[in-house]
Amino acid sequence: MKIFIDNGHGLMTAGKRSPDGQFREPFYNREIARRVVSDLRDRGLDAELLVPEDDDISLAERVRRVNTACFLLGKQNVILVSIHVNAAGNGSKWLNATGWSVYTCKGQTASDKLAECLCQAAIKNFPGQRIRTDMSDGDMDWEEGFYILRKSLCPAVLTENFFMDNHSDLEYLQSRAGKQAVVDTHVEGIVEYLLSRNVGA
Repeated sequence: MKIFIDNGHGLMTAGKRSPDGQFREPFYNREIARRVVSDLRDRGLDAELLVPEDDDISLAERVRRVNTACFLLGKQNVILVSIHVNAAGNGSKWLNATGWSVYTCKGQTASDKLAECLCQAAIKNFPGQRIRTDMSDGDMDWEEGFYILRKSLCPAVLTENFFMDNHSDLEYLQSRAGKQAVVDTHVEGIVEYLLSRNVGA
């Protein structure tokens, strides 16, 4: 199984920072993504950064990379997890929205099981933190028409790891324990998904 970890946003992407400018999402995403890939590889899994470059690689190019692997390996043998940090506003002020969430594209898809495994890992690894869920369609993930989810041929999810414009979320995100919990959530969720697919992990 080819596992692509997408560190959302290039280093020069406009915005994507906390209201005080001290936290920049692209740097955080890269740190977490690299740690997730390293931990998965330590388990003998075929994990890869989708965007090893620091440049702001377009969504179309990201999808092209994923779908090329799908054509070579079969879409059932590829997954994509795109790592992000949420924001409730435009970055100009601190707000109150809080919590962790995972997104799939709209409808019942092969991505739902991957999202479920990540949600269960989040519940385990973020005790006392809010897990934002949408049970309106019978599962915990949120559904949106995000390009990278809609256009990728394989199971694909996007995680929003708390809010960079919430003081308490940001403090947790930047703590050693918070970072480790974010990494563990992704690694454990992916491993559980592979086990559910009878893929060695």
